Amino acid sequence: MKVRMQKTSAQANDCPQRDRTASEWYAGVQTFMWMTEDNIVEVPFDKEHLLEIILSPLNLNKSYKAVVRNSGSGGIDKMSCEELLPWLKANKDELISSLQCGTYRPNPVRRVEIPKDNGKKRLLGIPTVVDRLVQQAINQILTPIYERQFSKTSYGFRPQRCCHDALRKAQKIVDKGYKYVVDLDLERFFDTVSHSKLIEILSRTIKDGRVIILIHKYLRSGVINRGLFEISTEGTPQGGPLSPLLSNILLNELDKELERRGVPFVRYADDAVIFCKSKRAAQRVKESITRFIEGKLFLKVNREKTVVSNIRGVKFLGYSFYVMKGQCLLTVHPKSKIKLKSKLKELTSRSNGYGYEIRKQKLKNYIMGWVAYFHLAQIKRLCTETDEWLRRRIRMCIWKSWKNVKTRVSNLKKCGALAWQAYQWGNTRLGYWRVANSRLVTSAMSNDKLRRAGYVGLMDCYLKWCPK
Repeated sequence: MKVRMQKTSAQANDCPQRDRTASEWYAGVQTFMWMTEDNIVEVPFDKEHLLEIILSPLNLNKSYKAVVRNSGSGGIDKMSCEELLPWLKANKDELISSLQCGTYRPNPVRRVEIPKDNGKKRLLGIPTVVDRLVQQAINQILTPIYERQFSKTSYGFRPQRCCHDALRKAQKIVDKGYKYVVDLDLERFFDTVSHSKLIEILSRTIKDGRVIILIHKYLRSGVINRGLFEISTEGTPQGGPLSPLLSNILLNELDKELERRGVPFVRYADDAVIFCKSKRAAQRVKESITRFIEGKLFLKVNREKTVVSNIRGVKFLGYSFYVMKGQCLLTVHPKSKIKLKSKLKELTSRSNGYGYEIRKQKLKNYIMGWVAYFHLAQIKRLCTETDEWLRRRIRMCIWKSWKNVKTRVSNLKKCGALAWQAYQWGNTRLGYWRVANSRLVTSAMSNDKLRRAGYVGLMDCYLKWCPK
């Protein structure tokens, strides 16, 4: 397939500048200076001149740094982040002019499919680095505008907010006696967003029509899937800087409806739990809020996965809840435990080809990240039990790497085994897994020796987060 380079406009520089010379129109409004071909004009910082703010040198420089810092793969034009600066030096003026005139054409996104735990695929859309630059510039200006409108119990993709904040808020709500929840599941949310509804909501706040048109162009830019172009009639493809903000703007309508009804809830992106004090009330909320979502927001509620249940056992952001002595506590959901063991099993596979140092580093990175995320839960026992199993797998990998009898006998002696014991176990025909649990090998590769060798355990990391 022949890939087109980033489109701007051949006639962009011929676009006439808008006549804005009378700064007295905007008495008391903050302004900045914008240079045109023949003079310097004063542009007001108001909602009708958002495009000038978005294209200001300061904002574009900040956007460029963010795109380069986030790195990531290229879009359909295969331009990398390292190539962005030379491209901008040669095409910056044309890019800005085309954006001002409305002739800029975003490239289609590159389709990427990510496997999900249930066997399905999560569809991502990777924009070109130039499109990421423009989207990031828009995002940086719109975020502070919409932050003032967003609900206090919405936590996904927002500055100074994280998953842990959402979980702590959920605990506080349960402590007030809300023991039943509506576990809301939106079916393929990012792929089914209504463009017309989203544009309508954006138009309530954004009065600069050029910005609305530019966002609409990104929504309808299309997808290149296996070399073929597919038109975008709905959805905001995940993968671009603008998609999370647009999803929050749409779902803010749901937040406001729940707040109007006085129903406590916590939402993280499209993952939401609505709290009630009785099962009957939760059932009523489920039915009415489903009608609102499908009738007003034109989204699809997955009725099979949207359930009403007691708080105990509900999965939210990988955690689960339970109540003990009137206090809501967190634990790791069973599915998250299975995922943990599956990943550790993959990292300690005997046939993955990892050397000692690579395996140590990969285990360390994963374990530290996992504990940092799940340390709010009661995981002391889980960490202890998982560490015992993990150390046995590590010993199994080390035993296999010793391979022949001579190496095993020699290494066992170095680890403190007696000569006759080293010879006996060095010549054993037992399988790797059984040998890894033998008294001699457990002693030769003791917990302390593995720790000194650089192998990190879950309990070691957990004690750093929760020393008591």
